[in-house]
Amino acid sequence: MQTQKIETFFARLAAAIPSPKTELNYSTPYELLVAVALSAHTTDKSVNKATARLFPVANTPAAIAQLGVDGVREYIRTVGLYNTKAAHMVRAAEILLAEHQGEVPRSREALEALPGVGRKTANVILNTAFGELAMAVDTHIFRVSNRTGLAPGKTPRAVEKGLLERVPPAYLKDGHHLLILHGRYTCMARTPKCGQCPVQDLCDWPDKPLAGKPKP
Repeated sequence: MQTQKIETFFARLAAAIPSPKTELNYSTPYELLVAVALSAHTTDKSVNKATARLFPVANTPAAIAQLGVDGVREYIRTVGLYNTKAAHMVRAAEILLAEHQGEVPRSREALEALPGVGRKTANVILNTAFGELAMAVDTHIFRVSNRTGLAPGKTPRAVEKGLLERVPPAYLKDGHHLLILHGRYTCMARTPKCGQCPVQDLCDWPDKPLAGKPKP
């Protein structure tokens, strides 16, 4: 995508999605950390169902550590890979208590040192919980970035680098959620809604169907 188009691209997404935010339910940085870690290979809807049961019982590192792997497992059985995720969650809670006074760290290095937390999850926490200009590249963002020509790359890390370089500063904070929501509800993998897309005329995807150009 040509650089001069990118400002318009994000302005239109922001107009179409006026309140870009995660669809995971949380009220604290720790609850967000748990929810994002649970969301790997699982829908946000399934995670929200699990955390609606879990958080009233245990929503702090101390409570999760006390609940233990067997206890946590019973609350998250509806999410994918729940056995591994329960073990990671309890071990991460123990590390937070031992090394971070029970608080979620604001350091990428410290976040990625937690079991079950990779670069994508760390970026979500840094951006959503702490307002940092981080770009978490999930399958939706990877697809949108490559399909539209916004920031093509063969790996999530390459796409992340391209987005941080190309997204206008005014949209960097919300860019993560704008792209996710656009990919989830409009620029879907199998049946993208190109005819309803606010950035269809800016998109470089060669396979998009012909449609009228949206108004500027």
